[in-house]
Amino acid sequence: MNAPVTSVDRVSIAVLPPVARFNLRIAPVDLKKASAAFGLTLPGKIGQGARNGDRAAYCIGPDEWLLHAAENDQDAVVAAFEVARAETPHSLVVISDRELTIEVKGPAAAELLTVGCPLDLSCIAVGRAKRTVFDYAQVTLIRDGEDAFRVEVWRSFFPHVHGLLKNARREFAVGF
Repeated sequence: MNAPVTSVDRVSIAVLPPVARFNLRIAPVDLKKASAAFGLTLPGKIGQGARNGDRAAYCIGPDEWLLHAAENDQDAVVAAFEVARAETPHSLVVISDRELTIEVKGPAAAELLTVGCPLDLSCIAVGRAKRTVFDYAQVTLIRDGEDAFRVEVWRSFFPHVHGLLKNARREFAVGF
């Protein structure tokens, strides 16, 4: 006999392994140079994302990008942007230790995120990112699939955000 599917079966929460993270501030007219340094075409509109292998870039402001790379590529990315600095003024800050990533995945992922996020998640297309709050903690929400999200949260707020998600998931399991 098959067990009934509960809400807890419909959503999973996982802390993802570390990645190299960067905050890039650069004039939009210099995006081609930044793209060459990073090895990925950086998106030009706020909210857009681009991904190729271990590299990902999300435009989160008019002159601001969140960049991800494999953890062991951190020094190479810094070196590439240091070379670019000679011709292109910019600010690249390594934020790898500042944030942790929580993956929320499954058919009830969007519903679970609504316990702390005021956004209409149906308006966030797959591949896009958005700064928002999760129960008053600033987060970056990335939609990886129709039923898959990443919540990037500052390390200091992680216990609160992660705990709230786990508690809400348990409440889903008992039908709240």
